[in-house]
Amino acid sequence: MNETIPPKLLSTIQESYRCQPSPAVELLVQRLLSDYSDAVQGILFYGSCLHKKEDLEGLFDLYILVKDYDAVNRTTMHALLNRLLPPNVFYMEVPYGQQTVRAKYAILSLDDLLKGTSRAWFHSYLWARFCQPTLLVWERDSTVAEIVNRAFAQAVITFVGRVLPSLEQDFSIRELWQKGLELTYRSELRPEQANMQVRLFDSKPEYFTAVTRHAFDGISYTVRPHPGHDPDRYIADIPSAVRFSANLSWALRIIQGKMLSIARLIKGTLTFDGGVEYITWKIHRHTGVRVEVSPFLKKHPVLAMFALSLQLFRRGGVK
Repeated sequence: MNETIPPKLLSTIQESYRCQPSPAVELLVQRLLSDYSDAVQGILFYGSCLHKKEDLEGLFDLYILVKDYDAVNRTTMHALLNRLLPPNVFYMEVPYGQQTVRAKYAILSLDDLLKGTSRAWFHSYLWARFCQPTLLVWERDSTVAEIVNRAFAQAVITFVGRVLPSLEQDFSIRELWQKGLELTYRSELRPEQANMQVRLFDSKPEYFTAVTRHAFDGISYTVRPHPGHDPDRYIADIPSAVRFSANLSWALRIIQGKMLSIARLIKGTLTFDGGVEYITWKIHRHTGVRVEVSPFLKKHPVLAMFALSLQLFRRGGVK
């Protein structure tokens, strides 16, 4: 889908999303390049560790961008699963001095990155991730960098365009992101703390404000400054029928997302060793909720995912 991206949005993305990775991230990047060689087109750094300098106790989130899934997956089945329900997720550990750096990395094709961040893509899994700060820490060439920057800009436009009809006519950019992140978190089985949306916006308010203002020029709705004296408030002129349709779409997106999340959890247990232990660790890290897995369930990861999901719902770990 050929989308028009406001030049100011694209330039802001280009300026914000490129930096020299930290030594720990550089170590992980070199390990991935060693393991996957010429198949790697780009590597993205994303997630909570991005906002916490040298948080070696956390789990680094990386994306490997590729042209072809068959060239990077260990088995034909893994490649098929990657194609049907991208991305595939794997786990690795790398020694770092006297410590160990742990990472979760996802394999995603450049084509799926562009599709998943565009306005043609219904579910929020990819465009909700990449509308947030994400760093391109390695690219094969300038063409890959251009593709990634375009995808990031598309993600912001898609996010803003899908969230605006769910807001009151009078809104602030902070309210837009808080509402949008709340909706996208509900569209997955995301074990997040209740104030995560606010903390994410407040971690980089200048960035979120700048890209949102530029994204207003790339959506089909009319957004204008509030006639009062508050420069942070806006008015969106959106027909009632459009608002109704958008809210209905979010209801469907949330149902679809829960189902896709369960499918991805099941798939994750098949793509790396210790998948069940990783899921329980992640749940506890994000919510404080400890879920128990019996030795029997550890040997049967698919059953374990259903048991974990049930425990998490009952104990309030997922909204």
